[in-house]
Amino acid sequence: MRIFKRYSILFLNFSLYLFSGICDIALFMVLNKSFYQKNTLKVAQDLLGCFLVRKYRGKIIRGIIAETEAYMGEDDLASHASRGRTPRTEIMYGEAGRAYVYMIYGMYHCLNVVTERKNFPAAVLIRKLVDVKIKNKNTEKEEGIILDGPGKICRELKIDRSLNDWNLTRKEKLWIEKGIKIEKSQIKKLERVGIDYAKHCQHYLWRFSWVD
Repeated sequence: MRIFKRYSILFLNFSLYLFSGICDIALFMVLNKSFYQKNTLKVAQDLLGCFLVRKYRGKIIRGIIAETEAYMGEDDLASHASRGRTPRTEIMYGEAGRAYVYMIYGMYHCLNVVTERKNFPAAVLIRKLVDVKIKNKNTEKEEGIILDGPGKICRELKIDRSLNDWNLTRKEKLWIEKGIKIEKSQIKKLERVGIDYAKHCQHYLWRFSWVD
């Protein structure tokens, strides 16, 4: 009986170890194209808790997405697509799961993820990351920091126009992985930032913030 009990415990421990490994693999799975083909407002919320990952010069930088903004359709006066299809916005009309990177004020880059169906302009702006592991120049130790703003995100993760139209569903250079589950009660809906020109659209509650 003792031998049976000991082997049962060993089997249980091995099963738990195996299950833990499977969970880890599932946690860090790269999001596929179908994830981004959903309604933009849903994608913007589902991205909360996911990991934005950048591979740069052999180093991996990973942060948890904590705030997003949705831009959807030509009727959305806050969207670049409100002026119609142009060389700049062409990517927004393209395949879901591509990166739309643009520059503001001539110095800051912003990372967006294209969503929904082809020929319908929609994207989600990544506004905030938490627990980003960055090496402290003074101590040489990695510290978890908060990047609150699309410009800061792109600066620290070395994201620029060279990654415009990048396929985010491949585990190369820049991608997004499945993350921790965020409950609806943890999501705060807010007005988007810096779009006073967008008339009634500025009041849409299309900014989503993870409140722990």
